[in-house]
Amino acid sequence: MARARTLVRHRAGVLAAATAAALTLTGTATASAEPVVPPASAAPPVSAGPADTAAAEATGTRESAVLPAPAPELATSRPRGHDVSSHQESVDWSASRANGARFVYVKATESTDYRSPYFAGQYADARKAGLIRGAYHFARPDRSSGARQAAHLVRHGGGWQADGWTLPPALDIEDNPYSEKQTCYGLSKDRLVSWIRSFSDEIKRETGRRPVIYTTTQWWEQCTGNSRAFSSSHPLWIAHHGTARPGTLPGGWRYWTFWQYGIKGALPGDQNLFNGSLTRLGVLARGR
Repeated sequence: MARARTLVRHRAGVLAAATAAALTLTGTATASAEPVVPPASAAPPVSAGPADTAAAEATGTRESAVLPAPAPELATSRPRGHDVSSHQESVDWSASRANGARFVYVKATESTDYRSPYFAGQYADARKAGLIRGAYHFARPDRSSGARQAAHLVRHGGGWQADGWTLPPALDIEDNPYSEKQTCYGLSKDRLVSWIRSFSDEIKRETGRRPVIYTTTQWWEQCTGNSRAFSSSHPLWIAHHGTARPGTLPGGWRYWTFWQYGIKGALPGDQNLFNGSLTRLGVLARGR
């Protein structure tokens, strides 16, 4: 889920199918100090980022998602959604909704010098088709401060309003697709945590909301030291492909809010679930 002419999300923690049976869901509510309230009862709720190699989005080649699909009780009881970038260009949003999509995240920006040329159309047309939508930013901590990149996102369409149709902005932070030798962007764990905090603080200052954080457990553990600094105040968008459940969550998060479970499926782009009811998805969008 990054720059269209060079990459998509990559290496999102795909595990062998043989391990799927050993994975267990760690929760069914949404962990966030932002206004996503826990379930009214202990029962699971009824009804509810970007993978591979650096050159995939430029060439149009993407790995097939590894089976199995999400566990049936998750796949049938949570709202489905997807995320797109300029790799998808033109999306038939009416068909997407007819195929079950209820939400989408659209790539808006990267670093401080890139704007998706398709963002405005994708974002507006998704809303017209009846999808709750949000904007995401692909992080480049090696290029500029978190605050500057957050401001870039907000200036170019990634803000938030309490209209019931706009999800909080999302920060996509994962393996560095530009350098295999600098997975963590050449920054120390402490500096990366500070960078994420800077991004979050600026989003909060400009929009009144904390961003959703998209990441993988592997990257978070390796590059932030499995920091627990954000788990109580930021919704988690976990990327974990090819397994029946999201697996172990990073950094003190007890629950996932969004789960990107595959990069191919019935919907354009990457495949996602929301961990709650459709009503609760509206609560996340409204901010209360």
